[in-house]
Amino acid sequence: MLNLIHKKLEVYHISLQLIKEIYLLTNKFPPEEKYILSSQIKRAAISVCSNIAEGSVRISDLDKKRFYEIARSSLVEVETQIEIAFELSYLSENDILHANELIESVFKMLSKLISKLANKTS
Repeated sequence: MLNLIHKKLEVYHISLQLIKEIYLLTNKFPPEEKYILSSQIKRAAISVCSNIAEGSVRISDLDKKRFYEIARSSLVEVETQIEIAFELSYLSENDILHANELIESVFKMLSKLISKLANKTS
C-alpha cells in the first residue's frame, strides 16, 4: 500500500474504525434491509473515509475543504441512518453508543480541518 498523506491523519483512522463499526451494526439488521438501509449506511460510511483520503491529496485548499465538507455531510447521513435503525428497533441504545462516539470524534476533527482551510482561503 502507498504511504500517502491521508494515512497520517487521525480522522482517517477513526473513520476506518467507523466503517468497521457500521458493518458490525448492520449485521443486526433484518434480512429485508440488506439492499436498503444496510447498503445505504455502509456506502455513506465508506464515503466519509474516501472523501477524507481524496481531499487530503488535493493541492488547493479550496478543493481540500470541499472534500472534507462532503465527508462531513456523509457523516451526518450515517448518523441519521443510525437514528433510523434505532427508531425501527433494529439497534438498541447500547448498540449505537460506540458508533456515536466515533461519529462525534470524526465530526469535530473534520469541522476543525474545514475551519482551518476556510481561514486560509478567506
